[in-house]
Amino acid sequence: MPARILYRTAYKRTIMHFLDPNKTTHLRPATGRLLIAAPFLSDPNFARSVVLLCAYGDEGTIGFTLNRPTPLKLGDLLPELYTPELPVFQGGPVEMDTLHVVHRAPEVLGGTEILPGTYWGGSYEALQQVVYRNSCNPADIRLFVGYSGWSPGQLEQELEEGSWLVSDKAAGLLFGTNSDDMWRRSVESLGKEYSYLAHMPTDPQLN
Repeated sequence: MPARILYRTAYKRTIMHFLDPNKTTHLRPATGRLLIAAPFLSDPNFARSVVLLCAYGDEGTIGFTLNRPTPLKLGDLLPELYTPELPVFQGGPVEMDTLHVVHRAPEVLGGTEILPGTYWGGSYEALQQVVYRNSCNPADIRLFVGYSGWSPGQLEQELEEGSWLVSDKAAGLLFGTNSDDMWRRSVESLGKEYSYLAHMPTDPQLN
């Protein structure tokens, strides 16, 4: 058996030792839910990440990593919209030359509702007006370069391998949670039976 397959098998057994499958699979991915990286997920793109799912269906999955801040502000990407108040996060490794917005200001930005009161998308012109008129609370806007994407069936396979926990607590965590605390708080929001996971090392051999 190839070494990579042996590693994945060992990884899955380790994860399932700590996670009761009956608890981790009752929630399935859906638009507006969170993917929380399992403690030992070592992929550098997603280790200890929390991903907001904005589209989920037969054609695949799109989401944005919530706890990968960059040193960039909106004005670094669009100098004509200079503003020191809108930080930019890395939404994922796909199409890093694209800019996306998740917000709580549909009356000025538009977009598609992904959970009650939270919207994905909006036009450049609308964002321009928000900045020029200072017509929206910066805390209600989250900007991302790139996105996280899965082809049909790919995310389901990763769930089967134990790579992710699924949460429906996005509304209470999306805005106002410090990036450094996002993963821990997301795990703890699943309930007391999961709280011990928030303190586990990234390497299972160190536990």
